[in-house]
Amino acid sequence: MAKYDTKQILLNHSFTDLSMAAENNENHLLIIEDDQGRKEFSLEQPVYSIGRDRECNIRLMSQFVSRRHATLVRLPREHNSHSYYYRIVDGDAKGKASSNGLMINGRKIPNHDLRNEDEIVFGPQVRAIYYLLKNTQRLGQTDSSEYDITLINPGMTEDLED
Repeated sequence: MAKYDTKQILLNHSFTDLSMAAENNENHLLIIEDDQGRKEFSLEQPVYSIGRDRECNIRLMSQFVSRRHATLVRLPREHNSHSYYYRIVDGDAKGKASSNGLMINGRKIPNHDLRNEDEIVFGPQVRAIYYLLKNTQRLGQTDSSEYDITLINPGMTEDLED
């Protein structure tokens, strides 16, 4: 099943608009914890390979992870052409599944449309948390409290102590 999904995703979607995140003020973040500690990846590309292989875009350091364990694919949201989400699919981009599969939010499933704070477990002590960070403040606008600075003359405090 993962084989069909991955190939269909890669064939049916165009990934030419790489500036969608900047226009919508969304940041997609994947925090990985593996045998070498914690790493953060800001997701901006249309496709990522995840696994133990040196050629993977996101490399996992663990003997319990497949060489090409999973694929992340960026897809446009139906209701907003300037917004997108990531789908994680078990296995490589050619449809070959990983040995142990994916556990997402405690359930073993072959693919999943990622939502904020989803937990992905690749193997023992190898996991990731996905974050969708939305910046509600538009570019060019500032909050007036950001520049609210109160200056106090040192001489003023002496008068208050009397």
